[in-house]
Amino acid sequence: MTIEKSAVAGTLESSDAMVTVEPGENGVELDISSSVMNQYGRQIKQMVLETLNRLEVKSGKITVVDKGALDCTLKARVECAVYRSCGKSEKNISWGGTIR
Repeated sequence: MTIEKSAVAGTLESSDAMVTVEPGENGVELDISSSVMNQYGRQIKQMVLETLNRLEVKSGKITVVDKGALDCTLKARVECAVYRSCGKSEKNISWGGTIR
């Protein structure tokens, strides 16, 4: 999947995450800030990269502002932002079908 335009999913509420995706040309550039970075930073990074890999995203600027979101929430936010960036969220798609 190709990130065509900037898109955002999520909120800055407690136990949520805000994911912003933008087009990029130098592979995946990931910027993560989290209230639980010391404890779960590696897991958050792994989850985001795994989700992008499953969606076949090869390049883009991905920004994650995490407020203690669970893994399932991170997956959903990344998936939604990527789908929004390429206009697929407007179509009837099976959410979560790619992410198992």
